[in-house]
Amino acid sequence: MWSVGLDVHQRSSNICILNERGQVVKESKICGPYSAVIESLHSLEHPFAVCYEASEGYGYLSDRLRRIARRVVVAHPGQVRLIFRSKRKNDRIDAKKLATLLFLDQVPEVHVPSMDMRSWRNVIEFRRRLIGKRTRAKNSLRSLVRRHGQVLAPGRKLWTRKGRSTLTQLEFPTPEASLQRDMLMDDLEQADRQIKRVEETLNDIARRHPGVSLLQSIPGIGPRTAETVVAYIDKPGRFKRNKYVGSYFGLVPCQDSSAKVNRLGHITREGPATARKFLAEAAWQGIRRSPHIRSYFQRILNDKPDRKKIALVATAHYLVRVMHAMLRTGEVWRYEQKDVAA
Repeated sequence: MWSVGLDVHQRSSNICILNERGQVVKESKICGPYSAVIESLHSLEHPFAVCYEASEGYGYLSDRLRRIARRVVVAHPGQVRLIFRSKRKNDRIDAKKLATLLFLDQVPEVHVPSMDMRSWRNVIEFRRRLIGKRTRAKNSLRSLVRRHGQVLAPGRKLWTRKGRSTLTQLEFPTPEASLQRDMLMDDLEQADRQIKRVEETLNDIARRHPGVSLLQSIPGIGPRTAETVVAYIDKPGRFKRNKYVGSYFGLVPCQDSSAKVNRLGHITREGPATARKFLAEAAWQGIRRSPHIRSYFQRILNDKPDRKKIALVATAHYLVRVMHAMLRTGEVWRYEQKDVAA
């Protein structure tokens, strides 16, 4: 079987093909979108496997290539660069590197979820961006009002119906300030409508996935955290060991170990940032609501206030490993249930 390496871009792509002995059969550059690459590979009469780096649209390309290739491997871009460090880098060389890794069966592979799962993840990330848009509108409104010496309601009271009504009735010394206030209020109301609509869609999707309700049996885990973890874990069986889940979500420390020296740094922050943020928030909620989670947090804290962040991350790491185990076995959270039964 031939090994095909692709360096894919939106307007042009490079292809390198190796035969069964690792010799270069063909190197070429194709001008055009993904469809031009697929047409070129479709003309190959010899069975082949194909490898390319994960980037925007990698899922769509994988779906199309699986129809014509014996095997499709999507490489982790960061790890490929670590394997092949070179002062010479261009698209042709990158395609050959990918073909060589595929031939040697040494590709650092990434998981390619199904189209439905990718769509679910995209909606989750879209909601996060809408939340950011709404937060920016709120911060801009507070800044605008403070610049003109007005006193605001503290905390969330400003964003209640009464608080927003007060904002719209404020008098500013210039018409330009009033214009900014009105447009920011429009942005805020639009973001609220959009978030509500997206959350209705997410709730519909979550109802079709039993894992979401399963994870919500954990104290402090809400629907948004549960659906995010389920969507990004996707298939629990793809993690050979439970501890690999923490690495996937970037909750393990960086490590520099040699001989008897073992240095641990900040967490790697690899993987989905949205899930990591939700897990940290869920850890705080779990600490407040569950004696079991609180005892875990306090054991890591060890009565040292400067270890609070370390203990929080460790608790989030513990929770995501528990979630993975629950999704794999179908077992609900049982610690508080035992306490109640006793």
